[in-house]
Amino acid sequence: MIRLNETGGGVPLYQLKITLKWSRPAIWRRVVVRADLKLNRLHQVIQRVLPWTDSHLHQFVAGQAYYGTPDPEFFGLGQQKTLNEKHYTVADLAPAAKKKFIYEYDFGDSWEHEIVLEKILPPDADFKHPVCLAGANACPPDDCGGLGGYYQMLEALADPQHEEHEHLQAWIGGEWDAARFDLDEINDWLKRLKA
Repeated sequence: MIRLNETGGGVPLYQLKITLKWSRPAIWRRVVVRADLKLNRLHQVIQRVLPWTDSHLHQFVAGQAYYGTPDPEFFGLGQQKTLNEKHYTVADLAPAAKKKFIYEYDFGDSWEHEIVLEKILPPDADFKHPVCLAGANACPPDDCGGLGGYYQMLEALADPQHEEHEHLQAWIGGEWDAARFDLDEINDWLKRLKA
């Protein structure tokens, strides 16, 4: 449970580092959100800062607990129980600095993101929406086959003689810059979200 700070004023802010697991060079973003941000809203933040297309299922994993959108169709079929992400906050999964949890997007490609609470910042009455502070490298395109598929794609795009070069170039719509990271563009997207 989130407590008001000692001066009685507001909700702390969380500085999170989101890293796409096993990416080399690392694909990561550093964001600031309110500690009481619901997990379904954190999902929206992650989708914007990387960015993904939000066209696949996702879940958060902390310890042995899974958070997402429960699907009654699969309940009792050997699936783990999924807690409703709308009822839990970032602070519930990371109650103290240095705590970690996982965000998995697209269960087929299995994009796993490690989220670390780097630090807890004091409340700020002027904080209106999540903010991205820094990051590095482009997010892979959806449906490229996980990290292995992404690295194969980059290899094919770098070699005009590769048999998949033209097909992949058409699929991604031209050139691909694996090092692309546009902080201003990401923060413009985040301004559309409320804190």
